[in-house]
Amino acid sequence: MKARLKPVRQSILLSLLLFALLIGVWHLLTLPETVAVAADVDPEYAALMGGVAGTAASSFPTPGAMADTIWNKLSDPFYDNGPNDKGIGIQLAYSLGRVLTGFFLAALVAIPLGFLIGGSRVIYNALDPYIQLLKPISPLAWMPLALYTIKDASTSAVFVIFICSLWPMLINTALGVANVRRDWLDVARTLEVKPLRRAFRVVLPAAAPTILAGMRISMGIAWLVIVAAEMLVGGTGVGYFVWNEWNNLSLTNVVFAILMIGVVGMALDSIFGVLGKRVDYQE
Repeated sequence: MKARLKPVRQSILLSLLLFALLIGVWHLLTLPETVAVAADVDPEYAALMGGVAGTAASSFPTPGAMADTIWNKLSDPFYDNGPNDKGIGIQLAYSLGRVLTGFFLAALVAIPLGFLIGGSRVIYNALDPYIQLLKPISPLAWMPLALYTIKDASTSAVFVIFICSLWPMLINTALGVANVRRDWLDVARTLEVKPLRRAFRVVLPAAAPTILAGMRISMGIAWLVIVAAEMLVGGTGVGYFVWNEWNNLSLTNVVFAILMIGVVGMALDSIFGVLGKRVDYQE
């Protein structure tokens, strides 16, 4: 037990040292400059750069300013003062709602279709050209078409998440089903197990690690895409929050939002990592 804990402690210590180094470098790079600048500098531009007109300052918020922003934002994350002034908790909730809706809709399509493709060479050959044609298309390229046909910004964002989540789950499910050991399937046929029961009791447990890996990739892509999609459609969501704070010349809030995007993305990835370990098996 002690031998196991030692590498863990070393990893934690190294991680903390790297964090301290990052904060130190950040602090040094954001120290205010003493060189005078033109007095006619635009006050809004000076505020964006983190200083005041007439003095040069760092173009990036200091660690102290970021700490204050994080504390203020997280102390009341669900405030709602109108369309353009909502807490980060509300914005993240909107984004997560869209991501989860599109993701689970994609799962409802991709996993059954992946079973069909992985279990039949005929179906694979028939659908493979369409998959190879549609897979490389950027999800955001679908946004104009979605806005034109659906005519609703929020639903269009869900559709984009659906499209980007579909392909990794579909391909991984088909791969997992196709790689199920033949002798397991032969035993199920010998025992006259019905196809539906065989799919749930033999194929699904064997293919589950590969399917979860595809779902993990899809969730990562979906969380990446939703930020860009919300920048385009506006209204609500963490992507809109980033764009709105940039328009408000608040670089500190932009950096705060980026940190929150990273934290939520890491949490989502960790959930699928834990699920993947639970369904993994050793032969």
